[in-house]
Amino acid sequence: MTSPTLERPSSSSTAVQTRGANQNRGAARPAVPPELRIADNPAAAVLRSATRGPIFRDSAAQTTGLSIATVNRQVSSLLSVGLLRERADRTASGAVGRPRIPFEVDTDTYATIGVHIGATVTRIIAADLSGRILGGLEIATPQVGQDAALTIIARSAKAFLDRLPRRRPLWTGVALAGRVDAATGVVDHPRLGWQGAPVAAVFGAVLDLPVSVSAHVEAMAAAELLLGPGDEQRPGSSLYIYVRETAGIAVTLHDRVHTPASGPGSIAHLPTGSSVECTCGRTGCLEATAGEAALLGRAMRAGIVPKREAPRRPVIADLYRAAESGSEPARELLLERAEILGRTAALIRDMFNPDRVVLGGQAFTGYRPGVDRVAQAFAKNTALPPADLRISRFGGRVQEHAAGVTSLSVFYADPLSAMRRATRSAGRA
Repeated sequence: MTSPTLERPSSSSTAVQTRGANQNRGAARPAVPPELRIADNPAAAVLRSATRGPIFRDSAAQTTGLSIATVNRQVSSLLSVGLLRERADRTASGAVGRPRIPFEVDTDTYATIGVHIGATVTRIIAADLSGRILGGLEIATPQVGQDAALTIIARSAKAFLDRLPRRRPLWTGVALAGRVDAATGVVDHPRLGWQGAPVAAVFGAVLDLPVSVSAHVEAMAAAELLLGPGDEQRPGSSLYIYVRETAGIAVTLHDRVHTPASGPGSIAHLPTGSSVECTCGRTGCLEATAGEAALLGRAMRAGIVPKREAPRRPVIADLYRAAESGSEPARELLLERAEILGRTAALIRDMFNPDRVVLGGQAFTGYRPGVDRVAQAFAKNTALPPADLRISRFGGRVQEHAAGVTSLSVFYADPLSAMRRATRSAGRA
């Protein structure tokens, strides 16, 4: 069996914070569930056709399958609320009769705020309406009580937003691991010790914007679906496998990410055959074997990466640098992880048998020589015919794009309704 070819990506005190969070919870607006799907309503189709640059109305009709009259009506509506703009400077030259003026998404006026809360690192980004990331920052995920931690992160997002005075903010999206109740924006996150954490309530109160909250691996799969080039969209099913500090999966069926009401499935304790001990009492669990902290800990105990005290504690990049600098033990450890990841991905693929498999997260992308080993191990261990196997197009930025698509998905599903909700929010501010 030949190895599949992987498509590589293109490039305050705690008490005070807790009181603030409790005040925020009482003042916050309801959560708005994200829409992790390609919508088929006319306004959404026309908006989507314009996210990748200027397009003429007749071309939009061909792209969307709508009549030219329907396209004209939707363009007029989207222009009136400011989501689209016309590009008179791109008018077709030499045309007879009424000039043909293309339109595109307004990428200069608005911004959405996306937040990815990781086990150790939180990323905050701003995105325009096309999904392009305008900038961002990283902070350490606060290791304090959940209300205090959420308030710290939300205030960091507010401070970042204040650095974009020329952009009008529309929406906040928060993506994180754990069990997410998208209807209420409440999250249980065992890794952080959060239970019933009022994510949407805190962010809504601090930023005074509508808020959507999503399980992060489902949001990553939605980013592949909604933010990729339109010509790469294909029907059928996709399996998204994510591994970094945590591990998870998501399934896309016919242009919609499956979002189970009871929360996403877990592969954290999937057995890998390794002898690494897990906190659950068993050995060989996936997160305990392939997660970054666990792998780095093994490297430090083996002397592959030197131990250091604060403020310069070792990070996973130190292990990558050691391998790239010629350390054979570092290289062997990383290739062993790649072998386990490929074997595990094959096992999961065989359970679902999707039309394609997408691998995301820095466990797959952080050490480039490991990519081929993942593919080889996958091909060797799958019992099914060769698969369409690929690395996420977002490479090491999957977390940022997961946050971004969570903040944008409601616009992509029902742009006029989303804009009305965002405008009402701005009117109250």
